[in-house]
Amino acid sequence: MHLPFDLLMGRLPLILHVMEITGVLAFAVSGVVDARKQRLDAVGTFIVAFATAFGGGTVRDVLLDRRPFYWVEHEYYVLLIFAMSIGAAIVFRVVSTVASDRAMLVADAIGLGLFSVTGTSLALVAQMTPTVAVMMGIISAVFGGVLRDVLCNELPMILRDRSPYATCSFVGCWVYVGLTWLRADQEVALLSGALVTMGMRLLSVQFGWKLPS
Repeated sequence: MHLPFDLLMGRLPLILHVMEITGVLAFAVSGVVDARKQRLDAVGTFIVAFATAFGGGTVRDVLLDRRPFYWVEHEYYVLLIFAMSIGAAIVFRVVSTVASDRAMLVADAIGLGLFSVTGTSLALVAQMTPTVAVMMGIISAVFGGVLRDVLCNELPMILRDRSPYATCSFVGCWVYVGLTWLRADQEVALLSGALVTMGMRLLSVQFGWKLPS
């Protein structure tokens, strides 16, 4: 696969870092919401939010042999999530259950979309093949949510919900890879792949799309 010059030289566009931060926060929000629904205290909420935000990316970094882990390199991510966990105890006293469920779905879809393309991009920079890069994108996007559900004593969403989840990530990753192969600007390729993933996930929930069993 012919990579754009920036990726070939290992230079990641600024938008990739912005998307990674946004994805971390989005997944952290979904973890906070789920933890508060389980009535966990602030420390328990932080643990769930941390695992949700960093679980997929950490597995990706292990598989790609990237050091230091991105949350070690950017310690303020961890501090920000801790602050969110403390604040959640106050916010959820005035937020309805319906509103919190919607917030979790939207935050989860945003994290899914952003982590799909950032994981794929980092794998391409590491000179992985497109197929392996897509798998890295899916792992980055899905594994944090699996950890969140396990820690909250729930069957992982990817298993209990027949609406497309990993499939949305799969499609979005290939959109990004395809646009990269066509030499599209990385900003366009990243945003397009992320928006396709987010859009598919939100539409599947809104309209009750189901995968065949």
